[in-house]
Amino acid sequence: MGASALASPAVLMTFLVAVGCLMAYPEVVTAKNGGITRHYTFHIKLKNVTRLCRTKSIVTVNGKFPGPRVIAREGDRLVVKVVNHVPNNISVHWHGVRQLRSGWADGPSYITQCPIQTGQSYVYNFTITGQRGTLFWHAHISWLRATVYGPLIIFPKRNESYPFVKPYKEVPILFGEWFNADPEAVINQSLQTGAGPNVSDAYTLNGLPGPLYNCSAKDTYKLKVKPGKTYLLRLINAALNDELFFSIANHSFTIVEADASYVKPFVTNILLIAPGQTTNVLLKTKSEAPNATFFMLARPYFTGMGTFDNTTVAGILEYEAPSNSSSSTGLKNRPLLKPSLPAINATNFVANFSSKFRSLATTTFPANVPQKVDKRFFFTVGLGSNPCPKNQTCQGPNGTKFAASMNNISFAPPRTALLQSYFFSQSNGVYTTDFPAFPLKQFNYTGTPPNNTHVTNGTKVVVIPFNTSVEVVLQDTSILGAESHPLHLHGYNFYVVGQGFGNFDPNNDPAKFNLVDPVERNTVGVPSGGWVAIRFLTDNPGVWLMHCHFDVHLSWGLRMAWIVLDGKLPNQKLPPPPSDLPKC
Repeated sequence: MGASALASPAVLMTFLVAVGCLMAYPEVVTAKNGGITRHYTFHIKLKNVTRLCRTKSIVTVNGKFPGPRVIAREGDRLVVKVVNHVPNNISVHWHGVRQLRSGWADGPSYITQCPIQTGQSYVYNFTITGQRGTLFWHAHISWLRATVYGPLIIFPKRNESYPFVKPYKEVPILFGEWFNADPEAVINQSLQTGAGPNVSDAYTLNGLPGPLYNCSAKDTYKLKVKPGKTYLLRLINAALNDELFFSIANHSFTIVEADASYVKPFVTNILLIAPGQTTNVLLKTKSEAPNATFFMLARPYFTGMGTFDNTTVAGILEYEAPSNSSSSTGLKNRPLLKPSLPAINATNFVANFSSKFRSLATTTFPANVPQKVDKRFFFTVGLGSNPCPKNQTCQGPNGTKFAASMNNISFAPPRTALLQSYFFSQSNGVYTTDFPAFPLKQFNYTGTPPNNTHVTNGTKVVVIPFNTSVEVVLQDTSILGAESHPLHLHGYNFYVVGQGFGNFDPNNDPAKFNLVDPVERNTVGVPSGGWVAIRFLTDNPGVWLMHCHFDVHLSWGLRMAWIVLDGKLPNQKLPPPPSDLPKC
């Protein structure tokens, strides 16, 4: 956000409050690269929270649910001390932050660090380089991110403005998923029995389920707006296991950013957002306050075979009544309008919507798409099964246990962190470097599934040299049901150069790739019964997790890791770990 963009009173007030919050922490000092260093402290603590008429103890940051806003500018350094006061192990991931040469601060447990144990702390220290927009932070161990998440808002450098109209006000909107049970108990039971986990009880908007749920009318998120203004909504899908359609009755959005990368603006009245994705939209309010209030609704997109939380979260968009009307009576009598959302399994809508995203590709914000490819990969992504252990009854498919895999390898989490093992050349017994570049057994991926759905379990990685241009085709499979998978890559953004339905055709599909202005993202939906092709340049040394952002599939093993080797120059090498790196 440029200095000029801070002029409006509402925005200025928000910014001053944000800066005030920062000042409450130890210090804000100037960093080397022209940015400043901002200090935060995250106390991981239990807090009693009531939703759906049930009170339970949840894991939070600083007793807040959702967690506190982290604010920075492009070029700033963030120093976040995380202190663990709960019985669970914890780690925090800064989702979408490139972490250039700061892989020790990325956060996924057992990948870049051992988790922070009870009574311990760890300082995440990293610089925001060449990024601005909406990201978020969340716990990255088991299912703790169900309640441990919050916005990470990166403003442009001082004196730089947005490449779109200056908003009157900015509003973060976080989608979440609420379980009446303890989410840790839910996934642990599922892993024990082999069955699909119990689904959530509600979706939430900024932590609130809204009036369509039992006894939740008082827990409704209300967005109060003035007529004739432009609002920037920073949408974040922090739900555990569900892609969500979102719409506001009688209003449309202009989409201007995805995953903290600017896009060519386009208008829609319904959007889809997958877990791990962020979308910035401009909402232009009506020129005069209408005699109505408007539901903001979100509900899932789902094509799989299992069960899912088929409920709808509602917030309310409310126009401030003109000062000359008696607002309290006026509001009560206004009709409440509802938007219509696509069918639950509206795959064609999703494909059409996804294809509208294009990079700005301007001189200021170029699309540096790798034009040549040094190394090609083809990864199947989907479900599978593991045989039931002896003397146990399992409740997965045909008496097996549910599993998930990439190239039929289900990732077995190591007992110590991969990055440490790699950095100190102690990989023996921790991981192997033989993750297959292509499926070992080829089949009709989106046709009739093979009879044998068993996966191979292992901690396998791909090792790749620095500065390699990579293309990965991610292919959905129909094994145990075709479904969309939001794939997230740590440490990188990638360009989405192509997508389609059915099986990827290596002879004909690449000719249709967009190498001019493809969207740049950190999380992409692999289409249900289809494929997506991405490209990126390995300019960031370290160990980088790639996984499905549905936590149920993550828990079942739908993940792998890239080891990007150091380059030759000093600024192309990963520095040693900080002294307080947690131990396993």
